[in-house]
Amino acid sequence: MNSPPGPPQTQTQGERGHPLRTFTQQLSSTRRGARLARLLAVNQFDAWGWPHRSETSHNAALLVAELASNAVLHADLRGRDFRLHLALDEAVDPARLPSVLRIEVTDARGERLPRTRDQIQAASVPGTTCGAECQAEGGRGLLLVQALSTRWGVRPYPPSGKTVWCELNVPPHL
Repeated sequence: MNSPPGPPQTQTQGERGHPLRTFTQQLSSTRRGARLARLLAVNQFDAWGWPHRSETSHNAALLVAELASNAVLHADLRGRDFRLHLALDEAVDPARLPSVLRIEVTDARGERLPRTRDQIQAASVPGTTCGAECQAEGGRGLLLVQALSTRWGVRPYPPSGKTVWCELNVPPHL
């Protein structure tokens, strides 16, 4: 029996009753690596039942693109890659409890943490005084993550890295 190409998928029991489906891929900390993370994620979402042009796939692709580009832009260390990890926890009864897609991007720069939710919200409130950071053209990607995801956060990844993660409630797949 031949195994399918690509990284292995593991299945453990999820909190919502079905096996947890996962996908993990190590990618180079380059713009090409960030783009590839998004493309691989969209293909995985399609394999899990959310077609390329679906709203779920589109929103999840935006989240992957933002987290991966942040890892490349802010955590690039020569010779250090970043890791994309997707986990789908499907609900047995979607009417009672939604299925959850968790997106994680792990990089090697644990000392460079993203701004907190409060910092992001303070920077986005009209009339709030802020410095040059608020006037910059970039730096609003985590506002997108906050808007599209159910929740997000960051946790240490020993010995020196971090994992930025977000979760998205997803409808039953087709």
